[in-house]
Amino acid sequence: MHPELIPAAGLFDDPELRGKLELFAALVAKWNPSINLVSRDSLRDLWSRHIADSLQLLEVIPTEPSRWLDMGSGGGFPGAVVAIAAKVKGWKTEFILAESDQRKAAFLRTVSRETAVGFDVRAERIEQMPPQSADVVSARALAPLIDLCDYAVRHVADDGLAIFPKGQGADQEIMEARRLWNFQVTAQASHTDPSAKLLLLKGLRRA
Repeated sequence: MHPELIPAAGLFDDPELRGKLELFAALVAKWNPSINLVSRDSLRDLWSRHIADSLQLLEVIPTEPSRWLDMGSGGGFPGAVVAIAAKVKGWKTEFILAESDQRKAAFLRTVSRETAVGFDVRAERIEQMPPQSADVVSARALAPLIDLCDYAVRHVADDGLAIFPKGQGADQEIMEARRLWNFQVTAQASHTDPSAKLLLLKGLRRA
């Protein structure tokens, strides 16, 4: 089942994870016509383009974090997908999904309830939320890196990690972000797109 997902965290031998992600995928398909969680074209490639792409974030986490904040969670990528997989792995991580669109926030709460994962959905603008001191901050397809740094610095713990999947323009975005921000960055190749990278930022500070 979904052999393209096998590289993602090596979790797909687990029937519980498969079941929860099948339920999640069904909810995306059900809600998508009314609130446009993903484009109609990419809905056909939901498993490889969105679910597997989100799952690979788990592979770069060295230890189980206490708190993970996903910014601009939208249709649950990566936040809901990662939270589901982490729950199956037995992690006790507190997941917070920030999504200011009330309809998408309602969708995310439905996912949390029906998958029995229990992540926290905040229908707030990320720049107005109280600082979260999160061990991990993530965002996918939300904003250019220079803006993501501005959002993340408010919420990432001093020794925390920010993870941002980026496309073929990742190197240019890093150069632009360094005009305003200091950080150490590691770029990991994406499993799902040979032109994409996962950017791992530590020590995020204003320049």
